[in-house]
Amino acid sequence: MNQVQMARSQNALNLFQQYGMFLILIVVCTIFTLLTPNFLTTSNMINIFRQASVIGIIAVGQSLVILTAGIDLSVGSIVGFSGAISAGVMLNTGNVYLGIAAGLGAGLVIGLFNGILIAKLKLTPFIVTLASMTLISGLTLIYTKGNPIIVKNTVYKFIGQGYVGPIPFPIILLLVVYGIFFFILRKTIHGQYIYSIGGNEKATMLAGVNVDLHKIIVYATSGLLSGLAAIILSARLSAATPVAGTGYELDAIAAVILGGTSLFGGKGGVVGTLVGVLLLGVLTTGMNLVNISPFYQNVAKGIIVLVAVIIDRLINKEKK
Repeated sequence: MNQVQMARSQNALNLFQQYGMFLILIVVCTIFTLLTPNFLTTSNMINIFRQASVIGIIAVGQSLVILTAGIDLSVGSIVGFSGAISAGVMLNTGNVYLGIAAGLGAGLVIGLFNGILIAKLKLTPFIVTLASMTLISGLTLIYTKGNPIIVKNTVYKFIGQGYVGPIPFPIILLLVVYGIFFFILRKTIHGQYIYSIGGNEKATMLAGVNVDLHKIIVYATSGLLSGLAAIILSARLSAATPVAGTGYELDAIAAVILGGTSLFGGKGGVVGTLVGVLLLGVLTTGMNLVNISPFYQNVAKGIIVLVAVIIDRLINKEKK
């Protein structure tokens, strides 16, 4: 293969990595539109975005972690724990704002704990966050005694159930979070260092960057966003359940991978992650509308994620 052919091949790979999943999203939407007239309606589109808000916000934090070539398996457990803490504090104090702060703070502290262990003790992210996932799940059951905590405060419930005009408030939060972190990744030094750490951590360290600090910030951010997702979820359900968030870490990772963020770190972004989140939401809603069994839905999602991982591997191999 000559240099011109190699350059064309490289450009084609880059275009597919950037826009491939967006095209797939359009194709999937088109298929479901042809299969059922109830799919392409305003109410259904709003429902897809609202359903995607919780996973979407978690996936932003997961994107930052994976961009540094890490992984965070604890986000689902943080959702359950933060929701329980938030609802519990609000119930005991009667102060909705203190409850919200407690839920966000719980997520932040757990994320800091993960980040310090990974950055300072040089432990493997997979092992640290797996242990944290198990630990936090146990603490949630102890705190709640296995029972849901009912949420009655109308201000709190507005976060998950309220509207600003015709738009559900969770969708507004989702778009604000994505806007903030799009700016951080594209326009700030911290964002540049996230990509640099994932691309070549050793070279970044030799360049004088405080790699440990930025890693800790990334995991703390992931925990904080999981806490925010927990508040949205518990507000929407009017209850904080001890098993809330179970499996969310897998959905978030799947969305990030589908969005084109490389598992090897250093490549990707939150725009692609949003496309991945919407693709998962469209698949779930569309398959429900055409009465496909949930068993087959899991098979379909698993195949799509596996294909995305294989494509990511082939693209990185071709680039090398």
